[in-house]
Amino acid sequence: MDEIYEAIGRLLDEGRSAVVATIIRQAGPSPRGIGTKCLILNDGSFMGTIGGGILEARTLDQAKAVFNAELPECLHFSLNGTDVAETNMLCGGEVEVFLEPVAARNPACATLFRRVVEDLRNGQSGLLITLMDSRHWQKGAIPKLFLKKTGEAFGSLPGAQAIAEAFSQGQKKVMGSRHLSVSEMADDAGRGVEVLVEPIATPSILYVFGAGHVSRQIVPLAARVGFQVVVIDDREEFADPIHFPNAAEVRCLPFEGVMERVPVERTSFLVIVTRGHMGDKTVLTQALRTKAGYIGMIGSRQKRKQIYQALLDEGFTQRYLDRVHSPIGIEIGAETPEEIAVSIVAELIQVRAEGLKIEN
Repeated sequence: MDEIYEAIGRLLDEGRSAVVATIIRQAGPSPRGIGTKCLILNDGSFMGTIGGGILEARTLDQAKAVFNAELPECLHFSLNGTDVAETNMLCGGEVEVFLEPVAARNPACATLFRRVVEDLRNGQSGLLITLMDSRHWQKGAIPKLFLKKTGEAFGSLPGAQAIAEAFSQGQKKVMGSRHLSVSEMADDAGRGVEVLVEPIATPSILYVFGAGHVSRQIVPLAARVGFQVVVIDDREEFADPIHFPNAAEVRCLPFEGVMERVPVERTSFLVIVTRGHMGDKTVLTQALRTKAGYIGMIGSRQKRKQIYQALLDEGFTQRYLDRVHSPIGIEIGAETPEEIAVSIVAELIQVRAEGLKIEN
């Protein structure tokens, strides 16, 4: 999602407008999931995809009306029958797409989106709240509110102050979600309006401790599915960026005291794949003292048993050990480094999709 907002920022800098198409509802199978975005330019070109075929063709066509009126619209697709006639999109699901204008000549619109882009670039997160009812978009109004995690707010919801206050007061309850949602609420006139709520956040940071064969397979896969990967090893010849072109950063650090030198947050993923038991235990001991949302350690069940017993002897409780995914990865019978990497990244995706289990 951040790539779309980065593109919006560039377009605004150039004084160009666009239409953002977002999948907001989905029932049954469909080509792409809820939250998938496509950025449509006024020349008919577009960035990203919401699934191709007739779904995308109709969305691109309807975007012309959104450009002209500078008012949002919703499109509903039933991916069976007439909506997929004479196409190969035989998904059989239901999809709803929200199209909203991003008008460069509207100062309120440009200011709000620039703020979102700036905060994404600075690693900030928040909630972007949009009133979908076109009645609230009349006369150039931009009914969008960006609530930062810090509590600051930008933009406004004209005619729906009660909705803005409700989200401001309940911000913490929804801030942890990674998933877009749509709900119906009452505006200040008592009319029901649909409210689109989008978590805005930078990619999840994945720290990979160890730069061996398995790590070299994990990193490109994880980067490709949206993780910002940092690789750490205590050997200079292994901690070489040339081996990890997809990593955001590669660092050579001693494993002892390593957690004091990396900013592990509640949303961080930690994958421990060092060259041996001692390195794994050294990193795991420190990892358990962080609030990382995911901790995974490679190795057999026998290795895990030995390390866990040593940690229990050092004073850790079973509650701490239960946080660890070990043996790491989804059980698929993986044997080669490539297969092991697939199983690990699959588990990372699964945990990210379900929502991190945050340790208080």
